[in-house]
Amino acid sequence: MSTIPQILKDARGSMDKDIAHVKHEFSSVRSGKATPNMLDTVRVEMYGQQMQLNQVATINAPEPRVLIVTPFDKGQIKIVEKAIREADLGLEPSAQGNIIRVPLPAMNEQRRKELVKVVHKYAEDGKVAIRHARTHGRESMKKLAGVSEDDVKHAEKELQKLHDDYIHKIDELIKAKEAEIMEV
Repeated sequence: MSTIPQILKDARGSMDKDIAHVKHEFSSVRSGKATPNMLDTVRVEMYGQQMQLNQVATINAPEPRVLIVTPFDKGQIKIVEKAIREADLGLEPSAQGNIIRVPLPAMNEQRRKELVKVVHKYAEDGKVAIRHARTHGRESMKKLAGVSEDDVKHAEKELQKLHDDYIHKIDELIKAKEAEIMEV
């Protein structure tokens, strides 16, 4: 049997997951600094199957504008290098011995604006998910039996405040990520 505190707790949990998802999506969007998760989308055809790059190699960012990829199987270095080049990230990796250097090209204004649009799309998806959590919570409250109308109204106000707080968190994340992307 659901209760108002349980419904609010579930809504908060759901919204926490939505925020975490938005943060993860943002981390895959390249800003000026190199981070290993920039290559999260790279898939490598190895041993007859598609694998994530981080399953077949270690990825490090020793400098702000360079990633170093070290394949676990040194015999696969050319395949890994090709996968990074063809991942549509605008990167030009080069194999050097047992490692692959991936220098990050400087971003132009046009590319930065495109990335800001991507960030806004991810943020909008997050906001939609938070609205869904609020709607779901509201519907659950309306179905409660033996709860006064005043208690439901009060709980709905609390749910709305929760919603507003989480939407605000996403707006803060957008501002921070935009500043990071636009920083030259």
